[in-house]
Amino acid sequence: MQREDIRNGLIVSCQPVPAGPMDKAEFVTGFAKAALDAGARALRIESVAYVGAVRSAVAAPIIGIVKRDLSDSPVRITPYVSDAEALADAGADVVAFDATDRMRPAGVEDLVRAVKAKGKLAMADCSSLKDAERALAAGADFVGTTLSGYVGGPEPVDPDIDLIAAMRKLTPYVIAEGRIRSPEQAAAAVRAGAYAVVVGSAITRTEHVTSWFHEALAKAYGKAEERAAETVLAIDIGGTKTMAALVKGGAIIDEILVPTARAAGPDSWLAAIADKTGHWRDRYVRVGFAVTGLVQDGRWSALNPATLGIPDDYPLAERATRLFGKPAIAMNDAQAAAWGESKFGAGSGGNLVFLTISTGIGGGIVIDGRPLSGLAGHFGLIRGPSQGRSPLEDETSGRWIAAEALKAGHEANAAEVFEKARQGEPWARAIVSQSTLRAATLCRDIQLMLDPDQIVIGGGIELAAGYIDEMRDHLKDIAPRLAPHLLAAKLGSRAGIIGVADLAGEGG
Repeated sequence: MQREDIRNGLIVSCQPVPAGPMDKAEFVTGFAKAALDAGARALRIESVAYVGAVRSAVAAPIIGIVKRDLSDSPVRITPYVSDAEALADAGADVVAFDATDRMRPAGVEDLVRAVKAKGKLAMADCSSLKDAERALAAGADFVGTTLSGYVGGPEPVDPDIDLIAAMRKLTPYVIAEGRIRSPEQAAAAVRAGAYAVVVGSAITRTEHVTSWFHEALAKAYGKAEERAAETVLAIDIGGTKTMAALVKGGAIIDEILVPTARAAGPDSWLAAIADKTGHWRDRYVRVGFAVTGLVQDGRWSALNPATLGIPDDYPLAERATRLFGKPAIAMNDAQAAAWGESKFGAGSGGNLVFLTISTGIGGGIVIDGRPLSGLAGHFGLIRGPSQGRSPLEDETSGRWIAAEALKAGHEANAAEVFEKARQGEPWARAIVSQSTLRAATLCRDIQLMLDPDQIVIGGGIELAAGYIDEMRDHLKDIAPRLAPHLLAAKLGSRAGIIGVADLAGEGG
């Protein structure tokens, strides 16, 4: 083997946990072959027996080591000349050994001499730049960062990138090794000047990798439980009213309603909410806003000013954080409601679309366990069904129902129109039928576009019982595979409050 054979290569260390379930020759050989199949250039194998087993199965370069726990020396990696010779005889192309300046059975010069006498290359496992200088002076072919952080004091978490760069000034033949657990860390080692990079536990020590994930999950679940124990002030600013509630773990523990003074503007709305909730100030740790319109990066804009007039790009999250003195996030109300229904309401764990039919029409989409933000779900603004005349919500929603009633000579809100429809009034039946047909057609289109597992239908109290049933009637002749699965929302007008509170607890 020549040094150039491992240049720019990945070296996989196939060392099982001693006495662990993988500590058998067949497993070590299997790891080695799998690593080479995936692109590894060379292998690092521990013990004479495992070097021999792997050599009989592969032709790739092998760095061999022996580990011993000695009573009279802290040196563990290939401490004896006889170990180095046995590794060379077993088929190792490179013999690696501890090159630290500590009490040892054999000197670095003796080990290098023995390895070269066998016609093999010598790798010095170093803990410092001085170790590397001495090893190179003794004739080592490679120096590695293997023992950095392992010769006293607390063990670091990250690889010693600085030592790689320092060694590179001494020689091009620097092998980066030690605590390289991710592709990003391996790439950082390359940028620091590594000739080749060794990765071990992250690839071949199942026990170690599992423990990393176990610890990360335990920490994450612990933080999730901590967040669930936090109380959030959740605020839903609607076109006619604002709800503010204290929410903890998906449950509302207190709430108030504040009229939305439409003409006053968002600064006035926030001030009114802050005043009405002032007595709660010490009861919550975060604030979440669920609002009509478009929210991007905490900034709020109107998409349909007829629903609620909002200055373009209003810095809602920033001003709320300053006014309430707590971290605040903001999200579209229907998107927040989609998350609330998905996690705490009608959702069954799959992909979900939420559709709210109230003063206007809003929507939200939950895909792969996360709510989509930005423009996603603003179904009330599509114009196809109206041939471009106006947003769909202007020809379907509660506001439209009341306007159509007035055209028919009846001054009534949406709830009253529904009551008249139930009583059999033809004019009311025609209005409700037209609204439910347009809403059902929208759901059919959503199904074809997104194919969600369910479409959850919610809305204000003015849209009375029977609306979703009539929507289903309009869809009854569609083939089952094409038909949307409609479900009634379970959280009602509180879906947005509960959803945004949970998202605020997650940090947005």
